[in-house]
Amino acid sequence: MIEFTLNGQKAEFAGDEKKTLLTFLRSDKGITSVKDGCSGQAACGACLVELDGKPALACSTPMKRVAGKQVITIEGFAENVRRTLGRAFVAKGAVQCGFCTPGMVSRAKILLENTPNPSRNEVAKALKANVCRCTGYVKIIDAVLLAAQALRQNRQIDWEQNTGIGHSYPKYEGYRKAIGTSDFIDDMHFEGMLYGVLKFSEHPRALVKDIDVSEAEKLPGVIRVFTCADIPGNRYQGLMVKDWPMMVARGEDTRCIGDVLAGVVAETYDIASNAVEKIRVDYDVLEPVTCAAQAAQSQVFIHENGNLLDKSTVRRGEPVEDVFARSAHVVEAIFETPFIEHGFLETEASIAHPDGENKLVVYSQSQGIYKDRMQIASVLDLAEENIDVVQVSAGGGFGGKEDLTVQHHAALYSLVLQRPVKVRLNRAESIRMHPKRHHMVMDYKIACDENGRLTALRARIIGDTGAYASMGKEVVARTGTHAAGAYHVPHVDVSASVYYTNNPPAGAFRGFGVNQSNFAMESLVDELCAKGGFDRWQFRYANALDTGKMTTTGHVLGEGIGLKECLEAVKEAFDKSSCAGLACGIKNCGIGNGVEEVSEIRINVVAPGRIEILHGWTEMGQGIHTVARQILCEVAGLDASVDIDIKSSTGVQVMSGVTTASRGTVLLGNAVIAAAKKLKADLSEKPLADLTGKTYFARYVVDWTSSHDTGGEINSHFAYGFAVHLAVLDDQGKLEKIYAAHDAGKIINPALYEGQIEGGVVMGMGYALSEKLPLEKARLSSERMSKLGLPKAKDVPEIEVIGVECLDPVGPFGAKGVGEIGTIPTAPAIANAYCRYDGQRRYSLPLSKLGKKQF
Repeated sequence: MIEFTLNGQKAEFAGDEKKTLLTFLRSDKGITSVKDGCSGQAACGACLVELDGKPALACSTPMKRVAGKQVITIEGFAENVRRTLGRAFVAKGAVQCGFCTPGMVSRAKILLENTPNPSRNEVAKALKANVCRCTGYVKIIDAVLLAAQALRQNRQIDWEQNTGIGHSYPKYEGYRKAIGTSDFIDDMHFEGMLYGVLKFSEHPRALVKDIDVSEAEKLPGVIRVFTCADIPGNRYQGLMVKDWPMMVARGEDTRCIGDVLAGVVAETYDIASNAVEKIRVDYDVLEPVTCAAQAAQSQVFIHENGNLLDKSTVRRGEPVEDVFARSAHVVEAIFETPFIEHGFLETEASIAHPDGENKLVVYSQSQGIYKDRMQIASVLDLAEENIDVVQVSAGGGFGGKEDLTVQHHAALYSLVLQRPVKVRLNRAESIRMHPKRHHMVMDYKIACDENGRLTALRARIIGDTGAYASMGKEVVARTGTHAAGAYHVPHVDVSASVYYTNNPPAGAFRGFGVNQSNFAMESLVDELCAKGGFDRWQFRYANALDTGKMTTTGHVLGEGIGLKECLEAVKEAFDKSSCAGLACGIKNCGIGNGVEEVSEIRINVVAPGRIEILHGWTEMGQGIHTVARQILCEVAGLDASVDIDIKSSTGVQVMSGVTTASRGTVLLGNAVIAAAKKLKADLSEKPLADLTGKTYFARYVVDWTSSHDTGGEINSHFAYGFAVHLAVLDDQGKLEKIYAAHDAGKIINPALYEGQIEGGVVMGMGYALSEKLPLEKARLSSERMSKLGLPKAKDVPEIEVIGVECLDPVGPFGAKGVGEIGTIPTAPAIANAYCRYDGQRRYSLPLSKLGKKQF
């Protein structure tokens, strides 16, 4: 018997002493503020608790170590401490997705008890065990320092009370996220719930000769083992191409290590996991195709129609070789960027439960609940209206939760067994299954005239989409359509090809292919400046996109282009810095290219003083719920006394697309404005209480974009975001500061805006310096989260976000999306700074270490 104290109360444990404290807290005690982000790898800090006054990672703490000690979780904090820390994190915008936040708050509490007045460096050092993929850590440190001050002064932290746009009104559900009382899917439980675990392929390419589940079926507590034969509908699904099987059948080849061969459903997660280990698969192991160049030449076809998924081109102006021949300066190089893991803190999870005959409710963290519904219905051979997909706020996404992973498994198992079923991936399974950022090789050549005006671009881009299409066609096409970066180039010849391989799939990831091309373009811009003796800032300013200038596709831009203003915002810092790298960035808002984009909203007055917003977009930390609430309050004139609830579910039939392409603010925001105007009109005649029961619906549609290859006027996207990053190194070559000037149109919520940019900058910094998926011959060389190279608080330089507000003619109040643009200029800015420091141009990411100082 192990005896200890839990949150001030005596506790006992009589089970396996090797059981982790995390499992005990979550499963035995129902304390779900303590999160599981790394599945026992001691790599993320989301499970951090206090053990005898010191920080401890519950996921790697066996129960035998707890004997005779005091364990404190957030629930055991003194109310004043919990409230102060929670409010500080909200006030400073330190809560985005919120999955990591309770662990951060717990660590902050321990720090402040020992160091009541810490420095920024002391806070960053204290957070060495904690990972945040959203915020970039800046606002987390700000929040800890604010809480420290408030606790020393014994005062309450006040929040912004102005609900309208332009104010840092508290993030929707921010406080509940901070103190761990807002559930993620793995925190949810239903009576009689079962647990599903998946059996993955052991080889990237192999013939599956047999799948023997007999020993797994014998294990006590196993309810059923599912294989391909149990799927009633179409097992091949996919966002754009239906090429990804839910399970691989006997007699078929596996295509990657993320392929599922079977699923076990049992009374507990541990029983299901043990049963999966007992499944025996007989393989004929085959040699995998491991890169796009090999795939282009291979006689081995990953899919029956060949390895080329797609090739897109952009050609305009004169033949570029003729332009190169008469240009004053020409530079060219081949660049390579790696596969990158999203690293969201919450791994994939879904719960499904029966809701009548052949009907299901599916809880999803997906970025596209209507895409989920369509694919789940197809798998189950059910009508879409029989499935209600409920969006539960995700613990990070960054594009990595657009594809189906576990949702259709939970749905199938629940439908067959007629019980609630939860299926979740552990960290190792998550890394092997969901799509990554694309590996690319880019052959670039650009030129300018004697005055430093860009004349021509030729780019040959090859992307590796792994085993399945996911969004690979669209991502690599976007690499091509943004190949010229943020510059006007009169003559362009770009081709972008994407191939299947046996690597893990690649798909959407924050920046959506533009990060790769921007690294190549911005590196060569600096090379042109060096060759022609041009000032790097002035060259960029002279060639910058502006009203009347053309993007890569030939889209002639209208009003609301703030790139030059961003350059002006960093000019003084650039001039003062002895060693700095400069890079511009552009990112489309919206899918565009002729695709109709729809956002609907329903506003219900459900009670006096209480309003409900229904929409179909995904909250994953970026703040879409907060934006909707603030725009509603601004237009309808609502103050903080009105309670506003927000829900997203296919069952309410409020349509939207996938939460991607930095478009949610514009599409949902404009729909909110239209509905809120109707509410405002009624409020001019009656008080809100008298409107109880009324509903206000609106639909906003973008249907005027066009693709560059269809002829006629080119209008590729409804808006673009622009940015300039300046990376400054100190005399020892350490990254000292990053200036990030961003054209956001109208800034709806300054704290959320800054947090998005800071998080993007740090993600871009990781891309530049440390991140790379550990992959060898299509297999993971490590399944450990710590090997992904994710930055931590101690790695982050000073970041200064500079808001530039060039109002967009389409966006709500002139706003633009900023979710992706923050990541795009950072890596090339750092690469250019490194080159300034040691004179060495680096052509691949992550960047090689600095050499000897050359300036």
